Amino acid sequence: MKQKLYLECYSGISGDMTVAALLDLGADQQVLDQALESLPLADFETRVSRVQKAGIDACDFNVILEHDNHDHDMEYLHGEEGQHKHGHDHEHHHSHFLGWFHHHHHDHDHNQQHGHKHAHGHEHRSLADIVEILSGSSMSERAKALAVKMFEIIADAESKAHGLPKEEVHFHEVGAVDSIVDIAAVAVCLDNLGIEEVVVPVLYEGTGTVRCQHGILPIPVPAVANIVDAHQLNLHLTNTKGEFVTPTGAAIVAAIRTSDTLPEHFKIVKTGIGAGKRNYERPSLLRAMLIEETQPVLQHDKDEIVKLESNIDDCTGEALGYTMDRLLQAGARDVHYFPVFMKKNRPGYQLNVICKKEQVETLQRIIFEETTTIGIRVLRMERTILARTIRTVKTALGEVKVKVCTLPDGTERAYPEYEDIVALCKTSGKSYQEVYRKVLAEL
Repeated sequence: MKQKLYLECYSGISGDMTVAALLDLGADQQVLDQALESLPLADFETRVSRVQKAGIDACDFNVILEHDNHDHDMEYLHGEEGQHKHGHDHEHHHSHFLGWFHHHHHDHDHNQQHGHKHAHGHEHRSLADIVEILSGSSMSERAKALAVKMFEIIADAESKAHGLPKEEVHFHEVGAVDSIVDIAAVAVCLDNLGIEEVVVPVLYEGTGTVRCQHGILPIPVPAVANIVDAHQLNLHLTNTKGEFVTPTGAAIVAAIRTSDTLPEHFKIVKTGIGAGKRNYERPSLLRAMLIEETQPVLQHDKDEIVKLESNIDDCTGEALGYTMDRLLQAGARDVHYFPVFMKKNRPGYQLNVICKKEQVETLQRIIFEETTTIGIRVLRMERTILARTIRTVKTALGEVKVKVCTLPDGTERAYPEYEDIVALCKTSGKSYQEVYRKVLAEL
C-alpha cells in the first residue's frame, strides 16, 4: 500500500524541526549534504546531531551562520522587559526566521538596532533571486519546484502583511540564508523519501508576542495568519506562551499537505522526531510518521433473528416435506424438523423455521396452511454473524460461487456453494469430495 507522511504538530512546526524529523525518518543525509553544498550561498554550514527534549531523544538540524539573529534568545524574542542579553561567544542556533522580508526602499540599520558591528554589507534578495539560487543547485527538479512553491507562499503572505506587491518584498541577507537552507533541505528530504501524500490535521500555536524585524507582534504573526487563512489550515491556539508556528513552518504545511484527516485505520511504519531550538513550557518537538492505511479488524456483526417453533403430532412426512420446500422458497433462512415424543407418549415432530422479523407473517401463514398445527411459538433472538460475500471463482473444472466469510482478525474462510459443486460433479464425472477438494485448492 502507498505510504503517507503524518506530521503531528502539537508543538508547532518550523523549518529546522521539519528537516530534523525527516532525517530521523530516514532521509539520506549524504544526499542532503550534496544538495546544500551546491547552493550558491556563502557563510553557512549545517550540523546534524542528537539532542534530548523533555527526556525524548530527537534529531537536531542546525544551520550555523557567521552572524547570529538571536532566534534562541528567549528574553529578546518575547520582549521581556525589553532586555537583550546576548553575546557572541557561541555559534548561531536558529529555529524560526523572524521578519526577514523587507520593502527594498525601507531605511533599516540592523547593526545599530542590535548593537552589532558586522563587517559585511547587507544584501537584499528578491523572490526572483531566491528562485535563481535554487535553480543553480544540484537539487532534483521536483525538489526545486517544491522549494519555490514554499517561498512563493511566504512571499504572498508577507506581501499581504506589508501591503506591498510581491515583487517589492525582499529578503534580508542573514534571515534569508537560514530559511533558504531550511526550505531547500525540507524539499530535498521529502523528494528523497518519495513522499507524495501528507496528512496534517492541525497546527498548534502559542499565545503572547514575539519580536520581529518590524517590532513586537502578536502571535500568530501576520505572515502565519495569512498563510493559515489563504490555505485553510486548521489552527489551534493553546494557552502556552510562545511562538510555535513560524512562517516557514506554515508555508511547508501549506505546500505539502494533501489531507487534514487521518485514515480511520492505519499502522505506523516508521517515526522520526525533530527538535526545535527554543525552550518553551511545551517541548519543541515535531513528530513525523510514515503511515500505511490498513483494513479494519472486523468485529462480529450482530442482528436480530426470529425462530418459529411448533410441535406437530398429526401431520404426515410428505406434508412436512412440502412445507419445508414452500418455506425455503418464501425466504426462510433455514428450516428443519426432528422427531419428538409429546404428551400421552405420542410421536411427533418439532418444526423450526429461522427467518428475519419482516418474514414472520408470511411464513406463519404457510405453516398454518400446510400443517395441522394450531399454534406457533415466536422467539426473537440476537445472533452474532461473520461478514460474508459471494464470489464467482473460475477453476479448471468451471465456475463456482463461493461464500467467503471474514474472521475478526481479517483472515478469510471460503465455502463453495453446494449446487455449483454438484453441477461440476455431473459435468466432470468426478465425485463430490474430489471436486470439492479441487475447487478449494484453486481458490
